[in-house]
Amino acid sequence: MTDWFDLVAACRGAGTPHVIVTVLEAKGSTPRGAGTKMAVSADGLGGTIGGGNLEFQAIDIARQMMEAGAQVPESRAFPLGPALGQCCGGHITLLFEPFGAPDFHLALFGAGHVARAIVHVLDGIPCRIHWIDSRDESFPEGLRSGVAAIASDDPAGEVGLLPKDAHCLIMTHSHQMDFDILEAALRRGGFASIGLIGSASKWAGFRKRLLAKGFTPESVDGVRCPIGLPGIPGKRPAEIAIAVAADLLLFTANSHHLNKDHA
Repeated sequence: MTDWFDLVAACRGAGTPHVIVTVLEAKGSTPRGAGTKMAVSADGLGGTIGGGNLEFQAIDIARQMMEAGAQVPESRAFPLGPALGQCCGGHITLLFEPFGAPDFHLALFGAGHVARAIVHVLDGIPCRIHWIDSRDESFPEGLRSGVAAIASDDPAGEVGLLPKDAHCLIMTHSHQMDFDILEAALRRGGFASIGLIGSASKWAGFRKRLLAKGFTPESVDGVRCPIGLPGIPGKRPAEIAIAVAADLLLFTANSHHLNKDHA
């Protein structure tokens, strides 16, 4: 049997919804005591709160919460009698804590000072980060859950493996590598946004090269360069990271509102 914390770690690493079920209170004769936990995902189960009909109902409630997109924990009381199909005779209260999918996925190319600052600024934000660089030694140790470091000799080749609707940020140590990744991202398409670090002159050169390769002005002009929320001054890595994170959060919030308006 999978432990509940192993399933939670797997869900958080993959950015999939899950619910943690905790025995909040146990009175009388009960299968398990207070503090016992179980984790439930759409197709997985970790740990147990004692089996039987109580557990089946708890799993069903947890999956209904995931389907409904629940975000607020709730508790429910269960008498362990004939109505539940259990003969313990006790009384149990369960706490259901839902954890949804991340607000957005970020594909971050490059592990330099600005990229490190962006990962730091986004700590605590429900997002999934695919962090890609050609230099394995560039990644810091002890990355938090939800950040996947990918060392690749061919970063542009990783573009096709990224999640649909991810935000793509390109900031490697090489202009040519930046261009190769950007070209691959535009050819694949389907990204929520594509951002390229650099000046207006860098973008002008890249734009000219992309048009020469047959890209349309409409597809090329969707690239955000320079990146970051306008109006935030400063060139320090932390300042750039704050501007970029703010821009991502604003973009995501506007997209959610737009989706609700069309629902």
